Amino acid sequence: MLLASVVVYLVLSVAIGLYVARNVKTTADYAVAGRHLKLPIVTATVFATWFGSETVLGISSTFVEKGLGGIVADPFGAALCLILAGLFFARKLYRLNLLTIGSYYRVRYNRVVEVFCSLCIILSYLGWVSAQIAALGLIFNVLTAGGVTQTQGMFIGAAIVLTYTLFGGMLSVAVLDFVQMVVIALGLLFIGWVVADLAGGAGNVVGHARQAGKLQFFPQEANYKLWVPFVGTWLTMMLGSIPQQDVFQRITSAKDEKTAVRGAVLGGTMYFFFAFIPVFLAYGALMIDPVEFGQIMQQDSQLLLPNLVLTHTPVFVQVIFLVRCCRPL
Repeated sequence: MLLASVVVYLVLSVAIGLYVARNVKTTADYAVAGRHLKLPIVTATVFATWFGSETVLGISSTFVEKGLGGIVADPFGAALCLILAGLFFARKLYRLNLLTIGSYYRVRYNRVVEVFCSLCIILSYLGWVSAQIAALGLIFNVLTAGGVTQTQGMFIGAAIVLTYTLFGGMLSVAVLDFVQMVVIALGLLFIGWVVADLAGGAGNVVGHARQAGKLQFFPQEANYKLWVPFVGTWLTMMLGSIPQQDVFQRITSAKDEKTAVRGAVLGGTMYFFFAFIPVFLAYGALMIDPVEFGQIMQQDSQLLLPNLVLTHTPVFVQVIFLVRCCRPL
């Protein structure tokens, strides 16, 4: 049932993406969805900029190991990046009426700078995309009880994304982001409620995390060896990711300047709050069964959430979780 539900979801995602692709007639339709997206869809696609499998599995496992200080880049830096992009750059970028962030460097400087910056942007995506695909491969591996290796799962996830993206471009991505955002929001909230009940209440989980020192955000010592990497990691994600193609595309796909600004701010704010639900779930797992999940954490902390959901929640909750995790990018 679980496997069938995920397969149906993935097939529907590809079908929706290909159906929407019929409306792609021009380069502008493909690159920036024709610049006519309304606020709900802009908010959804900005929210989905970085909310993928890695957000659910990667951020949560890092928090369990290192606490809040370990996730300073994501979601703290990532969310602020989207919000700052909306407040200070969305309006100006929208007015330029360009298709890519690389085009800005050509207009502002020259062709050489455009090519150089575009290559840098492409290279900077490799780590993030790899993390998303790797996390998706892990989900397929767990879902099939090892029948599909993580490597095979990574190829499946990449093929799904490439199918609807290559045909439909930003328009297909935006529509699917909206559909998936609804699934993400409702699904994670419901799973959070179930896990909170199993762990003795949300307050109990938060209190335990506080006592364990997991809610310590800033470095406790006045040591530059601790503060420089901390601040550098935060700023790199918060400011360094603003001039990125995915952020640029989502902002400039809006129907007007006001929608671009509001969509970026709302999407970034939603991303920040919803990214903490997987964090809550992962830490709650250690309270539900310290022995079992303590052993899993020693093996691979990213397996905490999948094993928690698959062994301690009803089948329909498992379906919601796995369907949510199968949003790769």
